[in-house]
Amino acid sequence: MLRIYLQLVLMVVIWSFSFVVVDIAVEFMPPLSVALYRFIVVSLTFIIIDIYLKILRKNKSNNNNTREIRFSQKDWIIIILASFTGVSFFFAQYSAIQIIGPTLPALVVCLLAPVVITVLALFFFREKLNLTKIIGFIIASIGGFLLITGGNLNTLTPEDPNYAGYFFAILTPFLWAIYSTLTKNFTENNSSMMMLKYIAYLGTIELFIFVVINRELILFVSNAFNIILLLCALYIGILCYIIGYFIWQNSQVKLKSSKVASFLYIEPFITFLFSLLLQRIETIVGWNILGAIIVLGAVLIINYK
Repeated sequence: MLRIYLQLVLMVVIWSFSFVVVDIAVEFMPPLSVALYRFIVVSLTFIIIDIYLKILRKNKSNNNNTREIRFSQKDWIIIILASFTGVSFFFAQYSAIQIIGPTLPALVVCLLAPVVITVLALFFFREKLNLTKIIGFIIASIGGFLLITGGNLNTLTPEDPNYAGYFFAILTPFLWAIYSTLTKNFTENNSSMMMLKYIAYLGTIELFIFVVINRELILFVSNAFNIILLLCALYIGILCYIIGYFIWQNSQVKLKSSKVASFLYIEPFITFLFSLLLQRIETIVGWNILGAIIVLGAVLIINYK
């Protein structure tokens, strides 16, 4: 059990630093191209893993005992929708990081996503709404306002120079909640790593099309072998997507979901420390931090049993 908790700590540290890594990457490439670079790395890694496993199975005498996983038509629809949602999520998150820095997007997605997921669960999974959750939602709304606006409504108006960054930051918890809702039942009955693999393949194709449409392909190719970008892509691709999600899915099986999710609440605060250490530019103020603490309290109230 201790090993699982240590793995979760490692996962949170990896994911926390990823916001700063992306903040570095978008200095060289637009967010859409950074997301494509990430998905290419992930897809190539899965291909290499598949080739290795096929060679390994061929060398085993009991190869006939292996069972091939097949997806139904409904499963494929979920994977396609999840891939598009995931691509949209990363684009929105990376755009927010580029404009307003790494910490605020981390705070918004890590703290508000559980609230949005709970709201969606009320409709799609018919979970009960009690007085405790209602109080939690009210508190979360107050905290969410302070977290996003810093107490200043002008940040949500087009006149604010960082308006687009706040818009993309607000969008991320909704996209992540939709992604989580889509894949919730799927991962209970299928291989979660297999799902992640095909989401990566489809996401790579989708992002390539968007990069071409947005006329970023020449810029992408010209910067593809930039050593800093390559290291960033390897980090957010292999460490964050493959290793991070493997730890996440594995811990979901061995621990209660509420315990696993509780580790994510400290993620944005670790991001903030990394951002300070590397002297990244931030737009965060005291009211944002206060809002984050209020939302954190609300999330704990909503999930209290």
